[in-house]
Amino acid sequence: MTHWARVRTASGATQTGVVDAGAFHPRAALGSDTPAGDPVALEQVHLLPPCVPGKFVGLWNNFHASAERNGLSAPAHPLFFLKPGTALAGPQATVAIPAASRRVIFEGELGIAIGATCRDATPETAEAAIFGYTCVHDFTALDILFADETFPQWTRAKGFDNFGVIGPVIATGLDWRDLTVRVTVDGRERQSYPASDMILSPPEIVRLLSQDMTLEPGDVIACGTSLGARPVKAGQVVEVLIDGIGGLPVTMA
Repeated sequence: MTHWARVRTASGATQTGVVDAGAFHPRAALGSDTPAGDPVALEQVHLLPPCVPGKFVGLWNNFHASAERNGLSAPAHPLFFLKPGTALAGPQATVAIPAASRRVIFEGELGIAIGATCRDATPETAEAAIFGYTCVHDFTALDILFADETFPQWTRAKGFDNFGVIGPVIATGLDWRDLTVRVTVDGRERQSYPASDMILSPPEIVRLLSQDMTLEPGDVIACGTSLGARPVKAGQVVEVLIDGIGGLPVTMA
């Protein structure tokens, strides 16, 4: 297993590399074996989002337990939305509750990081295009989502600044079926569900989405959430935790 991160150094430079044994090892690019500097202690760098996706795709209704609870049919194709680039944030971010919303909910999710360009992928090329996995906070202003009866506002409700948090790393060499997505609020567990309960698996998500758009290295796909998403308040610390990837804490404001 390898943990890939993107950091800001004490000099203000941005670097990509591998986290290992308490140090950050710079590399020439995401996935590269070429060193790009000397190792630096993790305490001396600031973790950023591990990649900067050209496309940040989020899925809805992709877990059996949640679909059954809500009386929803299992989709044959990903039901998805896009978050704008300004929604992207990383570990220890501050997430402001918008003045326009009175009900923001957290959604902890597993994220797919794309490592190779794919279009109209086969099952084999779709799986090969997955570079690794990361933690995702997919925040939603729920009252805004359905405020207009004529048009569900997915982009607005999920696209506020810092409403798409990823990190702390992209982990390679994981089997997604073994993962459990957990969310704590002020240290108390509020969400816990197995990734194996997905309706559409990560390779199938990539294959089907590649029929709609070209997926490119660095793109991130949030696999959707399951039961347990709840409203959050200013001042609370919300953390997504996935064994093998790590913890992704943010503070609500």
